[in-house]
Amino acid sequence: MDIAAFRTPGLGDTTYLLTHEGVGILVDPQRDVDRFIDFADGAGIRIGHVLETHLHNDYVSGGREAARRSRAQLVLPAAAGAAFEHVPAFHLEDLEAEAQLTIRPIHTPGHTPEHVSYLVLLDRRPVALFSGGSLLAGSAGRTDLLGPARAGQLGVLQFGSLQRLAALPDEVPLYPTHGAGSFCSASLASRGTSTIGHEKAFNPALAHRDAAEFVRAQLAGLQPYPTYYAAMGPINVLGPQPMPAQTVPSLSERDVRTLANRVWVVDARPRERFAAGHIPGSIGIELDEQFGVWAGWILPFGSPIVLVLDPGQDLAEAMVQLARIGFDDVRGVVQDLDPLNRTPESLAAFKTVDVSEAADALRRGLVRQILDVRSPGEWDAGHLGVGFHTYVPDLVDRVPDGLSPDEPVWVACASGYRATIAAGLLERAGFRPIVVSRGGIPDLMRLASGGQAA
Repeated sequence: MDIAAFRTPGLGDTTYLLTHEGVGILVDPQRDVDRFIDFADGAGIRIGHVLETHLHNDYVSGGREAARRSRAQLVLPAAAGAAFEHVPAFHLEDLEAEAQLTIRPIHTPGHTPEHVSYLVLLDRRPVALFSGGSLLAGSAGRTDLLGPARAGQLGVLQFGSLQRLAALPDEVPLYPTHGAGSFCSASLASRGTSTIGHEKAFNPALAHRDAAEFVRAQLAGLQPYPTYYAAMGPINVLGPQPMPAQTVPSLSERDVRTLANRVWVVDARPRERFAAGHIPGSIGIELDEQFGVWAGWILPFGSPIVLVLDPGQDLAEAMVQLARIGFDDVRGVVQDLDPLNRTPESLAAFKTVDVSEAADALRRGLVRQILDVRSPGEWDAGHLGVGFHTYVPDLVDRVPDGLSPDEPVWVACASGYRATIAAGLLERAGFRPIVVSRGGIPDLMRLASGGQAA
């Protein structure tokens, strides 16, 4: 038996393919299913079952398409009420697979009400637990994604579900879908795979004496999660569609200007390139593994998008990240936006500084207003004694009271990535940003205390 893991770093999720004697079981596939199908085909694996642990809140599911393309049985929790053909998974009603494999659904509500974990048995011996968003490695799935009103009672259910899974043999390997980097985890300490015994010994979520204590701990200090989550559940219950076509027309800057107020321009070039010159009104979200998450958090769901990229950047990667979270309406791409070939009046720009320059300006009293755009948890862990704080997604709807458009706004996060996103939002609101583009608040705090910048 073998288990291949396909991690999607930007989402903090992992898809698994368990195989035995050429028969495969695919668990929680994301929408871009080619990577799973191609791997199986290349290894001579025939996928017999596609399992979904729950109606995902953080991505559009690829389960329906993966099952169609591999002619496999698609299995969803019976309580999901999905509006398309599938095999319903009922608590402890075994599903027989080939090659001496058995799939045992275990109802584990909490992360979502319908949530099911799958215990896979080989010759009636448990060999793997796919726990989705229930028991995680070092944590547990958060219970507030369906709204704060339901979080407490779902937390009570989650407590019971974790106890149920902890009763399995210690040696059973644990394969959670959500891991480090996932907003679906209640703790930033969540890891990858584990075993039941290790979690019983070290997982804080299993250390609570009763449900009330567990709920208090789980709901304390939860961080904000992306706004696009609200759209994922309905898509996944009504019928997620296959990935859209990955070809889009090339556009010029003039083409984009004719689309003004009808599209969102997302500039995915490196942050210094965006700062040096960009189409007015565009949002700078540098293309890396977090690109899709931040685009989905900043833009209204389903917005039409025009991308701006440098010629050497990966257009397909940008579009896949957007499509994973349901942003399918990409109208085109601009790949020749070179500030050196434009008149100064045609593009917007802002100044960037390093942490040493920012620290020097603070010491000399040259910074009239500085905005920290890190998360609430980062702010609580330590911040400058001056300035304003607003988490970058909140700038979509408002800027802090007291922030003046008459003076430049120095913007910082921890690395410069989110500060650049914030700069585009501030420009749209009529402010003049100056961005700490490499490094950020932790470095400024160290310099203020006499340390060295990282």
